[in-house]
Amino acid sequence: QAQLVESGGGLVQAGGSLRLSCATSGRTFTTTGMGWFRQAPGKEREFVAAIRWSTGNTYYTDSVKGRFTISGDNAENTVYLQMDSLKPEDTALYYCAATRRTIWALRNMGAYDYWGQGTQVTVSS
Repeated sequence: QAQLVESGGGLVQAGGSLRLSCATSGRTFTTTGMGWFRQAPGKEREFVAAIRWSTGNTYYTDSVKGRFTISGDNAENTVYLQMDSLKPEDTALYYCAATRRTIWALRNMGAYDYWGQGTQVTVSS
């Protein structure tokens, strides 16, 4: 069974940087796009960033624009999230997701077929 595995989370001071990675394991599969979501305690899971392989287009939620960068390797089904200028409000469990469908709404959780278990990011003030 295909799985997504995240890594790279940790504890960092405000203003610092972290780089999250997400790789597939198990059965190989083809994806059309991958994304990152996050969930803070007591809050709903929210969209952070996504990348569409066919065009290379990237998408970000407004609160991370200019600070986070998503990139990846289509052939390897690997995606990264470079997070700079981190703020305490970025503290959350970060999830990687992948879709096999040709779908435009990469900001929506329903667009994704596979999810990782999450990696914790904690930003101290």
